[in-house]
Amino acid sequence: MDAEPGNAREDWVEAVLAIVEAVPPGRVTTYGTIAQTLGRHGARRVGNVMATHGGGVPWWRVVRADGSLPPSHEGEAGEHYRAEGTPLKKSGAIDMREAFWEPGEA
Repeated sequence: MDAEPGNAREDWVEAVLAIVEAVPPGRVTTYGTIAQTLGRHGARRVGNVMATHGGGVPWWRVVRADGSLPPSHEGEAGEHYRAEGTPLKKSGAIDMREAFWEPGEA
């Protein structure tokens, strides 16, 4: 992110966080979907934003494309998923067919 001017970097961080805040309870989106929606950078850059700035937004609603989370997030995220009624597979992964949310969706 260092190649971007400060305001552009901050604007992009704010845009990522705004999308995460818009994900409804019980639904999820992916790091790649957020990057694609914003039209620049990639899933890893979104992951970096979430790791650095995502503590104040529902971070558990952003998952990998296969519906999984990093192992360090599974416990706390699992509590949120159960409380919100997020569709899960028997394996414990998110059921992406049922839970996926596309930014801009009502």
